[in-house]
Amino acid sequence: MLGSLTRLQRYYLLYTGGFIVFVAALALLEDHGMPPRWIGYSFLIFTIAMYAVIGIMSRTSDVSEFYVAGRRVPAFFNGMATGADWMSAASFIGLAGTLYLSGYQGLAFVLGWTGGFVLVALLLAPYLRRFGEYTIPDFLSARYGGNAIRLVAAAAAILASFVYVVAQIYGVGVITSRFVSLQFEIGVFVGLAGILVCSFLGGMRAVTWTQVAQYVILIIAYITPVAILSWSVTGNPVPQLVYGQVLQQVQQMEERLFDSPAEVASRRLYRERADEYARKIMQLPNSLALEREQLTANINRLKASDAQTKDIVALEKQRRELPHDPDQARLRWEAAMFAAAERAAPPIHHAAAFPGDDEKSSAQRINFLALVFCLTIGTAALPHVLMRYYTTPSVRQARESVFWSLLFILLLYITAPAYAVFVKYEVFAHLVDIPIAKLPGWVAAWSKIGLVSIEDINHDGILQLAELSLNPDVIVLATPEIAGMPYVVSGLVAAGGLAAALSTADGLLLTITSALSHDVYYRIFRPQSSTQFRLVISKSMLLVVAVLAAMVAAQKPGTILSMVAWAFSIAGSAFFPALVLGIFWRRATRSGALVGMLVGLAVAIYYIFRVEFDTIPWLGISGLRMEPWFQVQSTSAGVFGVAAGFLCIILVSLFTKAPSQETEAFLDRIRRIRSPEET
Repeated sequence: MLGSLTRLQRYYLLYTGGFIVFVAALALLEDHGMPPRWIGYSFLIFTIAMYAVIGIMSRTSDVSEFYVAGRRVPAFFNGMATGADWMSAASFIGLAGTLYLSGYQGLAFVLGWTGGFVLVALLLAPYLRRFGEYTIPDFLSARYGGNAIRLVAAAAAILASFVYVVAQIYGVGVITSRFVSLQFEIGVFVGLAGILVCSFLGGMRAVTWTQVAQYVILIIAYITPVAILSWSVTGNPVPQLVYGQVLQQVQQMEERLFDSPAEVASRRLYRERADEYARKIMQLPNSLALEREQLTANINRLKASDAQTKDIVALEKQRRELPHDPDQARLRWEAAMFAAAERAAPPIHHAAAFPGDDEKSSAQRINFLALVFCLTIGTAALPHVLMRYYTTPSVRQARESVFWSLLFILLLYITAPAYAVFVKYEVFAHLVDIPIAKLPGWVAAWSKIGLVSIEDINHDGILQLAELSLNPDVIVLATPEIAGMPYVVSGLVAAGGLAAALSTADGLLLTITSALSHDVYYRIFRPQSSTQFRLVISKSMLLVVAVLAAMVAAQKPGTILSMVAWAFSIAGSAFFPALVLGIFWRRATRSGALVGMLVGLAVAIYYIFRVEFDTIPWLGISGLRMEPWFQVQSTSAGVFGVAAGFLCIILVSLFTKAPSQETEAFLDRIRRIRSPEET
């Protein structure tokens, strides 16, 4: 049977078998007393070592191999590599967590990402592959002409990819800090070793074959824990088939937990806290001065009454940690107010879509549709995804690889909803309503890195649902611990999350460095530079960008999924109108595309900053935050950016000179009727 397989297929089949044997060996060693930390180190060292070996074996100094893998990647393996490239830390870590917290509304990510690949298959992939070359700015420059459009496209590709890669490196930091016991900031930079070893040595060639290996690990790691959990809860190891039954049990638990007197009382206390912070904000600066005076008076009273030293020290610490000025107090208290208001809000029923006709339900519907739109458009415009279709031998295989991509991605997408339901069942059944003093160890472990928060606000010693705060990024990573599985399963999940983050980070860094070295340096400033020097520049830029991204990720700028959504909005606003109109509307002009890309990009960035951030400390800017337009959240900024891009391209093109005959000939070439070998 093995004889009928290609050499590549045999290699990766043996690799898969070897990885399964490795996991089984660690499970056996754990049963004989191997410490959990050593299991974590084993997964980290083994997986990164395998990626390093593949990277070294795939090293190249050929430009075509470095940028597009020599255009020799078969459709099946390109689909698998695209699946790994696509299944980022957001998909692996964040998707199930979002579905856990928001229920039905989280399906926007599944619908949007799936729809995006349909657009890629129908509108973009065949034409980009027929064009050839290396990058998306290459295509836009050839279609519209001139270096200005190339420069804008390169800048947009860098910005969108940088935001995306920061999310991946942040995910690496979360994984290493929990499972290898490294400080978060150190874990971020340790993860860079695994990222750089492939993209630095062999470019797209090394990244492609490493991503195939990473897909194998991440899909095994993703499915295994939920399959075990499904077996333990239902007796069926196929969670996709039975999670509907468990969802019914979750709904029954919701009716009991949400309306319990202790739960209602806890949420009322959080509402009172939010109102108190709102009052203090309204009364600034007097409220800050009054709070400082009250703390000082309490400290003096304790000192006069010979109170315990620890009580005095605690109050002195509170006084030291008070905001230094009214502006700082406003920022800190607003954050605390929003956090309290979130816990005070009525809980979301997992299976409920958008109940009611009130303003809140209307806003939820708007944001659901807006997010689906942005994710669909963003998927079809992400440079690191579109570049993958430059690597196939033919247009036909480019189309086939889109099919394989969807198939491989589907395995994760149909599992994520089951993940959310089974974990929610475990939390409701075995965590809520138990004494806080008897909480399992994983709660404290994840609390140390800020992804789990427990507060006994009603002081009854029992954990209510409102008193439990779970970051969406913790759900998948903590599932083995939540369900009481052997630690080797936790290590396996960590290895899968690491593979997902590294695979996407490799592709994104390659996109950024390609834009810098190929589109900017080579195409604009030094077209006479040698092949060798171009690769030197590319690898140098790779190191610089990777370190910068790690520095930003170390600041924890947001959740993984929110950062990824911003990247989609930026990419969609900048690229989608120019790409689609550039292929299917002959009248689109250089001026129109240039204005449309700049305006679309500017609108998306403006909206993200004004809605999401109130201050930019390093620029000394404050008071930025504004009310969302039509109640649309910052993650869906692309709604406005894409619309502005299309409108500007169409209007400016109609009022400027029609494209040249050379452009007409270019369009005829990429849109020609398919030849027999392409069909």
